Amino acid sequence: MSIKLNKVVIAVCVAAVIVALLAVNWFTNREEAPRAAQADDIKIGIILGFTGPIESLTPGMAASAELALQEASESGMLLGGRKVVPVRADSTCVDSAAATAAAERLVTADRVAAIMGADCSGVTTAIANNVAVPNGVVMVSPSATSPALSTIEDNGFFYRTAPSDARQGQVLADVLTDRGIANVAVTYTNNDYGKGLAESFAGAFKAAGGTVAISVAHEDGKADYAAEVGALAASGAQHLAVFGYLDQGGKGIIQGAVDADAFGSFILADGMIGDSLINAIGDDLNGTIGTVPGGADAGKFLEYAKAGGVDGDGPFRGESYDAAALLMLAIQAAGSSERADIQAKMMAVANAPGEEIAVGELAKGLQILADGGDVNYVGATNVEFNEVGEVFGSYKELEVKDGKFETVRLR
Repeated sequence: MSIKLNKVVIAVCVAAVIVALLAVNWFTNREEAPRAAQADDIKIGIILGFTGPIESLTPGMAASAELALQEASESGMLLGGRKVVPVRADSTCVDSAAATAAAERLVTADRVAAIMGADCSGVTTAIANNVAVPNGVVMVSPSATSPALSTIEDNGFFYRTAPSDARQGQVLADVLTDRGIANVAVTYTNNDYGKGLAESFAGAFKAAGGTVAISVAHEDGKADYAAEVGALAASGAQHLAVFGYLDQGGKGIIQGAVDADAFGSFILADGMIGDSLINAIGDDLNGTIGTVPGGADAGKFLEYAKAGGVDGDGPFRGESYDAAALLMLAIQAAGSSERADIQAKMMAVANAPGEEIAVGELAKGLQILADGGDVNYVGATNVEFNEVGEVFGSYKELEVKDGKFETVRLR
């Protein structure tokens, strides 16, 4: 009896010690525990294609946007100290029905104040027309570039920090002309983004004296692109421009062309720029040229993102940070996180007059607005909205050298 009793006492003592240690550990590390959501938190939707043809790009875009949200929260100055909570949703990039449903959940169930996104042009158009505009929710896309988005009936609720492909087409034409390339074959993903960019490029390239030998659409999701590559190669062009997605059909086209030894070089637009493409194709991509939006302050953003634990070196990451930062400043300028109030201040915080706000200076901007002043957000990509809420932007001319995308110049 006494032995059993002793065992019980020992067990109770051990349990008490464990509980005490756990309690000490909780109090010691309580600041590391996730913060519970509060009723007055401001929710911001982050809707990007976390699955689909650009899924290798979107984690970095989301992290860059959330870096701006965290910056505003930690400043303690947003509407007197309110915190911001990001709520992610998957646009899929290509499935408009799925994207619309995901956006509906953000707006109705999660009650987000505004949306950072979407990414690809088709789903962005669908969300704007079917969800954001009808519900009076501001959305700022960091990467939807179709020229058609310039003329949608958005009632002032749609903005984008990436420039239209009407400009990218011209920049690509300039790059090829400067390099002495006068004859190209073109393939594009069969959606709003691909069609718009192909048309913009063809118009600008022909105006500069170039020839588009053939222009062929391709569908994403196919296992084999031999037929498309064969048609493109039959044009006799030595250079192939691929306006598609790096994790889907665009990659398949390039792999098929490499396997068939069909083209001497490749020309890429923004949807094809990413390390996953180089990893898939290998050394055969060396010498490839391309364009992607990129601001003059890209270096400063890279440093700031790295300090915040985010890899800012990738397509549309600076644009994502800027999109989220603009929402934070608009909320502060409005003195409210109500949806209509945010919309009323978007143009004011993005454009002159006002003190310029650079990367990492959200606390400064929030303080100026709290004191009744004006700000002119410049950010990572030199933001300046035109009358329809989009930017003129600048582009990086890239070339693949030794297995890496390297910036040749800024245009």
